[in-house]
Amino acid sequence: MVTPRCVRKCSPCFRRRTPLPGSLGMLRAAGGSVRLLLSGGAAGGWGVPARGLGPVAAPPAHSRLPTQRCLQRRLLQQAPPPAAPPAVGRWLLVCSGAVAGAVVLGGVTRLTESGLSMVDWHLVKEMKPPRTQQEWEAEFQKYQKFPEFKILNHDMTLTEFKFIWYMEYSHRMWGRVVGLAYILPATYFWRKGWLSRPMKGCVLALCGLVCFQGLLGWYMVKSGLEEKPDSYDIPRVSQYRLAAHLGSALVLYSASLWTGLSLLLPRHKLPETHQLLRLRQYAHGTTALIFLTALSGAFVAGLDAGLVYNSFPKMGERWIPDDLLAFSPVLRNIFENPTTVQFDHRILGITSVTAVTALYLFSRKIPLPRRTRMAVTSLLVVAYMQVGLGISTLLLYVPTPLAATHQSGSLALLSMALWLMSELRRVPK
Repeated sequence: MVTPRCVRKCSPCFRRRTPLPGSLGMLRAAGGSVRLLLSGGAAGGWGVPARGLGPVAAPPAHSRLPTQRCLQRRLLQQAPPPAAPPAVGRWLLVCSGAVAGAVVLGGVTRLTESGLSMVDWHLVKEMKPPRTQQEWEAEFQKYQKFPEFKILNHDMTLTEFKFIWYMEYSHRMWGRVVGLAYILPATYFWRKGWLSRPMKGCVLALCGLVCFQGLLGWYMVKSGLEEKPDSYDIPRVSQYRLAAHLGSALVLYSASLWTGLSLLLPRHKLPETHQLLRLRQYAHGTTALIFLTALSGAFVAGLDAGLVYNSFPKMGERWIPDDLLAFSPVLRNIFENPTTVQFDHRILGITSVTAVTALYLFSRKIPLPRRTRMAVTSLLVVAYMQVGLGISTLLLYVPTPLAATHQSGSLALLSMALWLMSELRRVPK
């Protein structure tokens, strides 16, 4: 039934120009010129009375006009997901900083050879350190039963043991703080409804990786506590497990930093030129190369490979040392031969700084926003600082403060690369 023209002119709903509270908008009938204003209240819609004409008949059942509920569902499906509040992005940046602190503290623990001082692992029980003299002596006696004391530290005093014990204790407690920094705010944001469905999956993955990181750390420590009757080498953790422990920490750090920057920094509306696409690809490749170089440092630390050849640019008197492929089969040299491990780390470091330099020079040919230009320049500066720290650490026979600064520099370099990638993000269509 078609509404008469006089009804459309006289009816208050049709005469009204502003939408009623809760209205969803104006619809057009599929086959006619009838216009209705659907409202969330009781007024409006079908059956609107016209002045002096009585109630208007309801539409037939076979009418194809969508109902209000159907329209609401359709609009909700088409609406973009709500953006996460800035507090979520700031929280993830704080978490990435906490992970960076754990990585730096773990590096210092490794450099001071303190990682095997705590021979037990308890999630809650070990949070309370020894207090009395009897408790410290009992802890020291447990340490004396393991290979590191028998082979390397057989003349260690209780005071010296307290130092390395507190180093490992600080690293473990910091790890628990990192876990709480992820899990507690994530629970709060989840209950507040501030996380979209994709963000919920990301947060669950980050929290799961934190828990996995703690288990992997103890799995790594166990490798240094095992008795090896056929080995006369200094007791140390497996370089494979150390690389896995550091690699998972770098993944956790990178994912947290990337997500936080994505939530806080708006995308630049850059023209999608061929040069910009190439710059974006170079930035991704350079970041992957920096990540691989940092990961190779775990093998250098695990094998004490920094003490094999302390000269640069040559290794001893040669560019390529004689014992580069001393192990058999050849593949073992990449991960188990200290000479090869140091050689590979050098090559990766030189390649990384070369790639960063080429990236900077190429970016000068492209008009970029000021913030993006700052990211490129910062990446170049940090890359050369990191190379200088690495060479100095090598020539000075790996002093602990300088080596720890070099390890921290790898995180700073990775951060600059991730910042640049965030600046070059593609604007969604």
